[in-house]
Amino acid sequence: MGLFDRLTGTRHPPEGLSPVPREELRAALLGLNQADAPYVIRYGGGEQCDLVAEWRLTAPAWQGIFVRSEISHAVRIRMRLSHKEHEVRALEEQWEVERIGTPARLQMSKEYSRGPNRVVSRKWTVGRGESGRLEARETFGFDSSELRDPLRDTVLKSGWTWRGVVFGKL
Repeated sequence: MGLFDRLTGTRHPPEGLSPVPREELRAALLGLNQADAPYVIRYGGGEQCDLVAEWRLTAPAWQGIFVRSEISHAVRIRMRLSHKEHEVRALEEQWEVERIGTPARLQMSKEYSRGPNRVVSRKWTVGRGESGRLEARETFGFDSSELRDPLRDTVLKSGWTWRGVVFGKL
């Protein structure tokens, strides 16, 4: 694996593993959908790709009486299945949007990243535990690798290459 492969998150299947047909891989990726999963994998017809995996969630960061602040994460992985090379070209996109103010005065600041990037967000509350001592409990957790890792592992187990795309088209 070269330096560019490391930077793009490209992974190759184990040696000697025969690639499955394209339709079987597509079915395996769509099979990752679970009713209780915080993400969805769907066909990407109108988005210039074969499949799209999305994870959207909203995490309240602070709420006051008159002012509301909220941080939103959006993660999307667009995938194109190239049957000639037996590789899945994956473009990972992430946004962070912060809304501050009352509904009458909504301000937004946006952050956008493209390529393999890990976003981790946690929220903790401090309170008294059963023993009466102060303790911190995690009340919210988000890790973008929980979406990417099952997709990539499914592709590799199917004998295909997971090729991360940062520049250019899928």
